[in-house]
Amino acid sequence: MRDDMTEQPAARGGCQCGAVRYEVTAGPKKASVCHCRMCQRATGNAFAPLLEVPTADVTWHGTPATWASSNISDRGFCATCGTPLFFRDRDGDTTEFMAGSLSGFDYRPVYNCGIEARMPWLAQLNDLPERETRPEAVARVVSHQAPEAG
Repeated sequence: MRDDMTEQPAARGGCQCGAVRYEVTAGPKKASVCHCRMCQRATGNAFAPLLEVPTADVTWHGTPATWASSNISDRGFCATCGTPLFFRDRDGDTTEFMAGSLSGFDYRPVYNCGIEARMPWLAQLNDLPERETRPEAVARVVSHQAPEAG
């Protein structure tokens, strides 16, 4: 376990379809944002917000599929809906969950890593105009996502 973790409350989360859920006991955790090229490709996004926890503190409900994204790490995901769930160093004792898979956890990153690949346009996001999802669009949506675990 890494020295820079702090005591945090329990967390839970899972995939979109509900086939894979997890629970993490209260204890040491660390939130970060990784901008490395591997995380960008694994998430299909500009960065990966991650919550690192001791692997021994994780209880699974359903079995995530894994893929060896490199010779030293595995990426976990739901084989049914494809939701990316975690990154795990094969020689480590922690699991880093994708923040978007968390349900109701107060995620607050404490540092950025992999900044050599950080997208330069991220610095402009706070200056862009904002809007909520259009109500008429929301009214048309029929979600196939499982309800979030409360």
